[in-house]
Amino acid sequence: MKIAPSILSADFAILGEEVRAVTEAGADWIHVDVMDGHYVPNITIGPDVVKALRPHSDLPFDVHLMINPAQPYLQAFADAGADYITVHAEADVHLHRSLQMIRGMGKKAGVSLNPATDIDSLDYVLDEIDLILVMSVNPGFGGQKFINSQLDKIKRLRQMIGDRPIDIEVDGGVNVDTIKAVKDAGANICVAGSATFKGGDYAGNIKAMKEAAG
Repeated sequence: MKIAPSILSADFAILGEEVRAVTEAGADWIHVDVMDGHYVPNITIGPDVVKALRPHSDLPFDVHLMINPAQPYLQAFADAGADYITVHAEADVHLHRSLQMIRGMGKKAGVSLNPATDIDSLDYVLDEIDLILVMSVNPGFGGQKFINSQLDKIKRLRQMIGDRPIDIEVDGGVNVDTIKAVKDAGANICVAGSATFKGGDYAGNIKAMKEAAG
């Protein structure tokens, strides 16, 4: 199980230091939540912040665009240093085009599914996807409780993917109590914001989650 700490739960006054700290603590990816106050009820950061953070870690930057529309900003985030760019299935009218654009920029393309979004929305774009991000909370804020119905969605996605080289990532309410069920359902990457940054022992928190995953 890979752990991708969400910097949404970091101290925004010292983001660069926080990214360095979780990198040294054993994180596998850095998860960057981009929110526009329109698609989700919160506003976070833009491509300039991603660019400023890029020198602080050599880990993959997993940039989750909770914005609508997303297409006009894909190039900016690619140029800023994103390795994975994930858009929501509903964010652009032409999802297939968005995925083609991301891959055309030399980046890995992801699609995020909200708790109420059916996996059928991926039927005709599976071969354009590198990552599926399952939201196990309603997007917009950190620290929410895991929605258990998403475990069945993860299992269905794993069957749907078959032998395609697609990662399944889960975001929302993942901690030592929920991570084993997430792994058993078929996910291989977990976004962990509050669970990573709580208490300041980033290395201990990451280690505990990986051990709990089994």
